[in-house]
Amino acid sequence: MNTDHRILVDGGLFNIIIHRLTLQLIEDYGSFDNTALVGIQPRGAKLLDRIANSLEKKLGRNLSYGKLDISFYRDDFRRGENFMQTYTTDINFTIEGKTVVLVDDVLYTGRSVNAALSALNHYGRASKVALLTLVNRRFDRQLPIMPNYVGLEVDALDQSYVKVNWKETDGSDGVVLKRDKDD
Repeated sequence: MNTDHRILVDGGLFNIIIHRLTLQLIEDYGSFDNTALVGIQPRGAKLLDRIANSLEKKLGRNLSYGKLDISFYRDDFRRGENFMQTYTTDINFTIEGKTVVLVDDVLYTGRSVNAALSALNHYGRASKVALLTLVNRRFDRQLPIMPNYVGLEVDALDQSYVKVNWKETDGSDGVVLKRDKDD
C-alpha cells in the first residue's frame, strides 16, 4: 500500500471554504424561496448536510433539501464483476419550476453529475440546475460539465485520487491528494 499523499486542505481552511460557499449561495438565491438543494449520495450528501446546516442557521429557517441516489443511472451500472452499492434517495418535494443546486464533493469526469441530472427528472422539471462542488478536478473531464460554485480547484493527473475526509466518518475534515486510489 502506497502512503504517498499530500494534504491540500485541513479543518480550518475546510470550514472557511464551506462558509464561503454558503455566502455565495445566499448572494445568488436570497431566502431560497424557490430553490432546493440536492446532494449526490453518498459523499455529496455529506457536503449537503454541512451547506444546508450553515444556510439554515444564517437564514433562520428550514430549507428544501434532499439526497439523491444515482446508482441505477450511472453508465457503469452492471459493468464488471462487482455490484454497485446503492444508497437511499430522500427527496420529499417536487423540483417542478424550482432552481436546484446539485451538490457533490468532487467533480472529476462529470459522469456522476450526468447520472444525477437524469435521476432528477423523476422529481419534476427544474427551471434551472446549478452545480456546487467542494473540489473541481480540472483535468480528465469526460463530459462537458462545469460547476457554478467551487470550493477548491485541483490540477491532478489521472492516476492521482482526490479524497474529501469528513469529521463524522474519517475523524477529521480535509482534502487529500493521493497518488493511488487504494491508499
